[in-house]
Amino acid sequence: MAQMIYLDGQLVERDQAKISVYDHGLLYGDGVFEGIRAYNGRVFRLDEHIRRLERSARALMLDIGMTHEELCEATIETCRANDVRDGYIRLVVTRGVGDLGLDPRKCPKPSVIIIAANIQLYPEELYETGLRLITCSTRRNSPASLDPGIKSLNYLNNILAKIECIQADVPEGIMLTNAGMVSECTGDNIFVVTGGRLVTPPVEAGILDGITRAAVIELAEQENILCVEKLFPVAEVYTADEVFLTGTAAELVPVVGVDGRVIGNGKPGPMTKRLLNRFRELTRSEGTPIHV
Repeated sequence: MAQMIYLDGQLVERDQAKISVYDHGLLYGDGVFEGIRAYNGRVFRLDEHIRRLERSARALMLDIGMTHEELCEATIETCRANDVRDGYIRLVVTRGVGDLGLDPRKCPKPSVIIIAANIQLYPEELYETGLRLITCSTRRNSPASLDPGIKSLNYLNNILAKIECIQADVPEGIMLTNAGMVSECTGDNIFVVTGGRLVTPPVEAGILDGITRAAVIELAEQENILCVEKLFPVAEVYTADEVFLTGTAAELVPVVGVDGRVIGNGKPGPMTKRLLNRFRELTRSEGTPIHV
């Protein structure tokens, strides 16, 4: 079965899903996106993802041209067309076709693109053995220059850090703020476990306020685990009892080494395992049904 892509109100085959070279999403990264997961025939936290997309678009003064309900239905429709039960959905809104100038007023109509496919960011064995990370020299964009709450198409900051990870032969890396505090990883949020409590950087550290991050904080509260949002240096990562990352594609993945230092006993810790199990239970029981 050919993969079907939602493109401006129509489902078209992948090879026919094309945008103009004058689209400002291509020319300037002018647009927003969301990564969403489907589990067991349900789209996980679809409403929250669409609301974050809408907030990002409003911040850019980008009129999506579709209601909240229409975006949700288009996402479900795309999943149905591709018979997705467990997969990954990428929803993209670009400024649309304009000219070679920056002026967004020259782009009269945005483009809405939805891709539903399979993804596995990390091999399953890494959830048992854990990741090794580096600290990247590329600093996270300052919130004063680019609001991290805007999930925009311009990911060059993260890509430069990702290149450092590739060169170091590790799957992920920690990005710091301009002041040297831990912010987030190239594509994931970060948590450390110290003395029985969870610690994670706050929004003002230049992080994206992740949907998975929020779900893990909720689960921690249900499990009577104290979770603190605060600024901290990378030294607190080195000395943590446990470290794990969260993200839509990554879910919740343990970290066992950073910059050559062993985290804890070098294996995924008990709190990480406990929260991973609870998160997987949650994703397979909550969500918007694809097939009704």
